[in-house]
Amino acid sequence: MNSGPARPRVARVDVVSDLPATLDALAVGCGRPVLVLVGGAGGMSQEHLSQTAKVLRHQVVPVLARLGAAVVDGGTDSGVMRVIGQARAAAGADFPLIGVAAEGTVSTDTGDGAEEIEPRHSHLILVPGDSWGDESPWLADVADAVAGTAPSATLVINGGKITYDDIARSLERHRSVIVLAGTGRTADAIAAAAAGNREDREDPRASQIAGSALTRVVDIDDGSALAETLESILRRSPGRGNRR
Repeated sequence: MNSGPARPRVARVDVVSDLPATLDALAVGCGRPVLVLVGGAGGMSQEHLSQTAKVLRHQVVPVLARLGAAVVDGGTDSGVMRVIGQARAAAGADFPLIGVAAEGTVSTDTGDGAEEIEPRHSHLILVPGDSWGDESPWLADVADAVAGTAPSATLVINGGKITYDDIARSLERHRSVIVLAGTGRTADAIAAAAAGNREDREDPRASQIAGSALTRVVDIDDGSALAETLESILRRSPGRGNRR
């Protein structure tokens, strides 16, 4: 018998209007604060992964557990998604950790060459699509459905080109975005733009995101500031600064 972590509960959704019933069937427990976690997968360095693991375990997970929040991410067994799964398990936390993945990009079994799901996630929602990025609008939709009128935030750690799309969808929905500077790539490009460093801007969208009133940049070395920022957003009363 395999004594490893239990596999996520899996459901498939074809249209957004089916999300409430699907989440109810999965017993997720909606109307709770939500953290959308976006960023690096296979492109993260070991140094950035180690730093991220430490801050998620010691700063982020305790806040989420205390608030009874849920996390929504891409669900694959790589990068920030693997690290949040490990951090949640290490803390013995039981908040919902919901992966959202395009069905053509992941495998719920083994051996077909697709990306494996992160086994410590509590739930996996499969959505239509065969390409990376097809899940991007669904991340925002699932977060909305889980949160309802409760507050939500998006945490950006590292990331590639698709991460810009994920962030843009959060901002379109008036969701606060926390960028963790010092984690590399997209997160650092946005942090550089926020600091007025034009030389480090890898994408024009970095300056647009940095200029949003909903964007906050926190350094990875300032874990207490990250925890305080996250808690202040996720504790807000419904309707205050987090319209969807």
